[in-house]
Amino acid sequence: MAVKEKKDQKTVGVGVEALWRAMAKDTVTVIPKIMPSIVRSIEVIEGDGGLGSVLLFNLGDHHVESKRKQTEKIVELNDFEYRFALKVLEGPALTLRNFSALTTSFQLSKIGEQETLVDLKVVYETEKEEANTGDIALQPAISYIQFLEKYVLES
Repeated sequence: MAVKEKKDQKTVGVGVEALWRAMAKDTVTVIPKIMPSIVRSIEVIEGDGGLGSVLLFNLGDHHVESKRKQTEKIVELNDFEYRFALKVLEGPALTLRNFSALTTSFQLSKIGEQETLVDLKVVYETEKEEANTGDIALQPAISYIQFLEKYVLES
C-alpha cells in the first residue's frame, strides 16, 4: 500500500483571520452549523480542542446506525502560518472509501483584506486505487471550504 496525496487550491472572498477562526478555532461549533445534515455535533473527547485533541463527530441520519460516528485528531494547528490538519482515526470517511489512512491539511494565505488562498492537501492510503481516488478524498475538503466561506460571509 502506497501513500498518495492530492492537492488543490481555492480562493475565497473572506479575510484570512475570519476564515481561520471559523476553521481552526471554532470548528467544534461551526461544522455542525454549516453542515447539519452531515454532522449533528462534535465533541472533544481527548485534549483541550487544540493540537493533538481527538474529536468525535456525531454524523447525520443518512449514515447507517453503525457508521454515525467518526473520530479525528488535530495533527497540525499553527496560528502563525494558518495551517490546520485533521487525521481520520476511524469512521465512514475511511471505511466507505476503502482508505486505511486519511489526513486533510489546510494552509491559508492572505491575498487581500477580504480574499484568502486556501491550499488543500489530502494524504491517503488505500488498497483499491482508482483513477479518481484522489479527487474523492479531496472533495469533502473542497465542500467544507465552500460552506465555511458562506458561513463567514453571513456572520
